[in-house]
Amino acid sequence: MSILGNIIWFFLGGFIPAVLWFFFGLLWSVTIIGLPVGIQCFKMAGLQLFPFGKEVTNDGMGAGSFLVNLLWIFIGGIELAVANVVTGVLLCVTVIGIPFGLQSFKMAKLSLMPFGARVVHVR
Repeated sequence: MSILGNIIWFFLGGFIPAVLWFFFGLLWSVTIIGLPVGIQCFKMAGLQLFPFGKEVTNDGMGAGSFLVNLLWIFIGGIELAVANVVTGVLLCVTVIGIPFGLQSFKMAKLSLMPFGARVVHVR
């Protein structure tokens, strides 16, 4: 079922935000200091493309993750959260789209504070 969900999600709500994640990952990867942030952006782009069958865990946020999250909110986070919220609202217009809209809202929350989060595959 997660394969079907991921295929539908890719076309309805995952592609454009994933491109945004990838774009911000490229921007952050320009400098050596921003490279860890860019790598996390690429991981989140993969999650944005195919979120079903995966779970996000927050094992705790250290001081470094907190500071990067604060910086991230202003350099990428707001744009990604808005894109996911708009997608979620559009998907929730129909009954069939509600599960996908809820997934989009989860991704909007993750878009604001992605650092310190870990993606786990659920079997």
